[in-house]
Amino acid sequence: MSAPAGGGSGGGAGGFVPGGATPGGTTPDRVTLRSMDGADIPAVHTLECRLFPVDAWPLQMFHDELAQTETRHYLVAEIGGEVVGYAGLMCIEPIADVQTIAVVPECEGRGIGSALLTELIAESRRRRAGDVLLEVRADNPRAQELYRRFGFEQIHVRPRYYRDGVDALIMRLQLQDSSLVARPPSTDPMPSTEADTP
Repeated sequence: MSAPAGGGSGGGAGGFVPGGATPGGTTPDRVTLRSMDGADIPAVHTLECRLFPVDAWPLQMFHDELAQTETRHYLVAEIGGEVVGYAGLMCIEPIADVQTIAVVPECEGRGIGSALLTELIAESRRRRAGDVLLEVRADNPRAQELYRRFGFEQIHVRPRYYRDGVDALIMRLQLQDSSLVARPPSTDPMPSTEADTP
């Protein structure tokens, strides 16, 4: 589990798009999900620094993550060609780990975070993971509630994990049981929070 995003494989230019659009397509709200590539890194890093000023990943970390295509999968969410969210996954069978997930505040409540998380879970299944793990700030109940709606359960606490001293809650989704979990509607908000930032 880390901080902001990196590496994309396993989805090509497509990926899950909320609202029933085809991969690489758009929803009625004109939100598109696609694999992150090197050209996205400057925009993603700008958002990273804006959304997580204390725990922002350095620029090079995004390049390093994207280079690890065998174990990483990163996405961006766009509206009108502008990056408004991003997410990343590391998967080393049998464990998948949500590295980061973020949506700009002005786009919260449009289902973008839910769509990004749905695609990370789908990618975890494609990579035959048994569990998906993530870390979330103990002082972010809104994000915790979103993860619980997806079937994640808290399994551990890492005291003072974040740079400002806040604890991290470790949450797990067991994929063999996750077929019973209903996907949240696309209107569920995703707070501007990384799943995991050291």
